[in-house]
Amino acid sequence: MPAEMTVKAALEALTKALNQLDNEVDRQVEASRSSTEAAAELGRMVEDRSRIAQELDRAQDRANRLEEANREVSRRLVTAMETIRAVLDR
Repeated sequence: MPAEMTVKAALEALTKALNQLDNEVDRQVEASRSSTEAAAELGRMVEDRSRIAQELDRAQDRANRLEEANREVSRRLVTAMETIRAVLDR
């Protein structure tokens, strides 16, 4: 009987160790999958950032052009008002 108990104990220990190994392999696979998913998400975020930065640059360029056009319109309006005043004063 003692030999049977030793073999039984050894088999139980082996089963426990194999279960732990299986659990660890599962954990590592999941960690790897999570890492891959995180890397993919980071790649998408970098692409989005680049796209948004380009859109921001275009919007800033447009805002600068509109500001310049606004200054030109204001200058022309002042010139027109001065011309009208000059004509009215005559």
